Amino acid sequence: MQKNVKIAGIQIQNAEELKKTLSKTAELVSLAANEGARIITLPQLFNSRWFPAGIDAGNFSIAEQEDGPTITFIKELAQKKDAVIIASIFERDGSDHFNTAFVIGNDGQTIGKYRKMHVPQIPLWEEKSYFKPGDIGFPVFKTPFATIGVQLCWDVFFPEGFRLLALQGAEIIFAPTASAFYHSREKWERAISAAAHANGIFIMRVNRVGTEEKQEFYGRSFCVRPDGEYAARPSGSSEGVVLAEADLAEISMMRGEWTLLSDRRPEFYAGITEKK
Repeated sequence: MQKNVKIAGIQIQNAEELKKTLSKTAELVSLAANEGARIITLPQLFNSRWFPAGIDAGNFSIAEQEDGPTITFIKELAQKKDAVIIASIFERDGSDHFNTAFVIGNDGQTIGKYRKMHVPQIPLWEEKSYFKPGDIGFPVFKTPFATIGVQLCWDVFFPEGFRLLALQGAEIIFAPTASAFYHSREKWERAISAAAHANGIFIMRVNRVGTEEKQEFYGRSFCVRPDGEYAARPSGSSEGVVLAEADLAEISMMRGEWTLLSDRRPEFYAGITEKK
């Protein structure tokens, strides 16, 4: 695997019509790939409007399987652009539904998927009405460019996921989000920076943009290095591409200086898994 890899987050506003959204996605992914990005992530549920803003059984018609139009399109795009693409969609699996990030390899094949583990139910994010909590744990994905993991939006505030991914060898974790409360932006930035530093990993957050019926998604996508400092500072609120250079050699260097993982005492952590 490469020691240096350019990564990208795509800030995109949903166009309401899937064909138009995918067309815009292709344009922005192409721009990122032309700038040298080898791993590219899209925002949470990028291919649809933010339907969890309310509760409506009709929204289940939006769900797709892996062989549906969105992931089929992303597979073709990933192969064409020789890039790994992370795409979060409303997944239907039999009678079950999940918020799922598919990791598509640069050969156009599915490397794997991650299903959002921590599902909120708060006003305008009525996600428990649609998604079951993830049932496949915290997988890592070996790509030709880096070993990666995914955390989806609300997952960011649960440190256990980042730690488990880091212990399994993840070098870069991608965090597609859908945050619309601008006043909370610094909380997201602090949580992600702290997770990067505590685990000695790169983390890229990519947020939705655009005004929808009840929310205005503010963007501010960014990337942090293994020391918790910015590799790419928070962006603006418009559509576009956020690029960052990830020097994977920084991981071992930082873990040598900040011996947080090696100083762990897991034999005393059993209480973490107990329900209170």
